[in-house]
Amino acid sequence: MRGGALLEADWRRETLRTNLWLVPVAEALCATGLFALTLLLDRSAYDGRFALPTWVLSGTADAARQILTTVAAAIITVVGLVFSITIVALTLASTQFGPRMLRNFIRDRGTQLTLGTFVATFIYTVLVLVAISPGPHGDFVPHLSITVALALTLVDLAMLIYFINHIATMIQLPQVIAGIAGDLARAIEAQGGADAEVDAGAGSGPTREVLLGRITGSGAVIPTPASGYLQYIRHERLIRIAAKSDAVLHLPYRPGHFLVQGQPLAVVWPPEAAAHVAHHLARGQVTGPYRTLTQDVSFGVDQLVEIAIRALSPAVNDTFTAMTCIDWLGDCLCRITTGWHPQHVHRDPRGRIRVIAYQADYDRLVQRAFEKIRQSALGNPAVMIRQLDALYKILEQTSMPDRRQVLLDQAAMIQRACQASVPEEADRQDVLRRYQVLLALDDDTDQGRLAPED
Repeated sequence: MRGGALLEADWRRETLRTNLWLVPVAEALCATGLFALTLLLDRSAYDGRFALPTWVLSGTADAARQILTTVAAAIITVVGLVFSITIVALTLASTQFGPRMLRNFIRDRGTQLTLGTFVATFIYTVLVLVAISPGPHGDFVPHLSITVALALTLVDLAMLIYFINHIATMIQLPQVIAGIAGDLARAIEAQGGADAEVDAGAGSGPTREVLLGRITGSGAVIPTPASGYLQYIRHERLIRIAAKSDAVLHLPYRPGHFLVQGQPLAVVWPPEAAAHVAHHLARGQVTGPYRTLTQDVSFGVDQLVEIAIRALSPAVNDTFTAMTCIDWLGDCLCRITTGWHPQHVHRDPRGRIRVIAYQADYDRLVQRAFEKIRQSALGNPAVMIRQLDALYKILEQTSMPDRRQVLLDQAAMIQRACQASVPEEADRQDVLRRYQVLLALDDDTDQGRLAPED
C-alpha cells in the first residue's frame, strides 16, 4: 500500500482538479506574462532598438483596434455559446447514467484546457488592445503582439475542433463506463496493495482486539462537528495526534459514509485524552458535500452500479449498457481477489497501535457490485448470465475459501432470482447451465487443492 503522504497528494490533486477555474487562471497568468514579453519587444522596435521580423503583421492603429475588437468579441461569444450547449447536452445525458456525469465533465482536463485557452486568448487580446496608444513617433501599434494574438486565435480554432470531438466522445456511455472503471482500478491499487496490519508478533503494546475492548468499555466519544460525507482521513496526522496524548483512536466510519452532526466521529481511549484529541481532530479528516475515490473504493463500484440499474429501469431498458457495467465490475473485482487487504491498523514509529480504522471489506464490495443489479434485473436472463460470467472470471482468480464462498453465494442468489422471475423455461435453462459451469469450476478447484502432491 502506498504511503499516507502519497494518498494525501492524490486527494489534494483530485480537489484541485475538480473545478473549472484553476487551469483557466493559470493560463490567464501565462497570457499576461506573454503579453509583457511581446509588449517589451514591441516597445523596443518602436524606439528603434529592435527590428521586427518580416512575418510580423503591420498596419495602422485603427485597423489594429478593429481586428482586436473583433477577435475578442468572437472569442467570448464562442466560449459562452459552446459551453452553454455542452452543459445542456451533458444535463440530458446525465439523466441516463446519473448526475455525477457533470462532475466528471468539470474534472476533465480537455474541458479545462479548452476553456483556459479561450480565456487566456481573450485576456491577451484585450491587453494588446489597451496597449495601442499615441506616442512621440506616431501611434504606438504593438505589431508583434497583434501577430501573436492572431496566432492564438488559430490555436483557439484548433482547440474548438478538438473540444467538439472530445465532448462527443466523452458523453458516449462505453467511454463513461470505461473512465469510471479506470479510476476505480487506480484507486484499488492505491488503497489496498498490502496490509500493514500485523497484530501478532509485530510492534509493541496491546493488540487490536484488546484495544477495541477497552475502547468499547470506557472510550470517550468525539462528536461530528458538521454534517457531510467523510472524504479523506489523514492517518499520519492522526497517529501524531494520538501519540502525543498516548491515546488510541477508533474511527467507526470510513470515507464515503455520511456523518450527521453530533454522530460519533471517533472514540478515544483513555478517555482523559479526548479533550486534546478533539481539539486537533479537525486537522486529521476532511468532510464535504460529495464522495471521492481517494480513499473510498466503494464509490467507484456504486457509480458503475448506478449506471447499470438506470439502464435496467423501465424508462430506459438498455440491457447492453448494464452488461457493459457488469463486465467492468468483474474486471475491478478481479483486482481485489488476491493481495488486497486495506489497512485497518496504523502504528506509530515505536510500533504501538494509534489508529484503528474501519475499511470496506471484500464481502461488502462483492455484494455492492452484484446485489442491486440482480434486484433490478428480475426477469432479464441476459443480465443474469452476464453476472454469472463475471462471477466465473472472479472465481478463477480467487483461492481464499471464504472469498470463494461469497462469490458462490451471489451466484446462488442469481439462480434463485432466475427461477422466480423468468417465465420462459428455455431461458431458465440457459441461466442454469451457466450456473452449473460456475459450480463445476469450484468443484475442480476444490479437488485440485485436495489432490495429493506427486
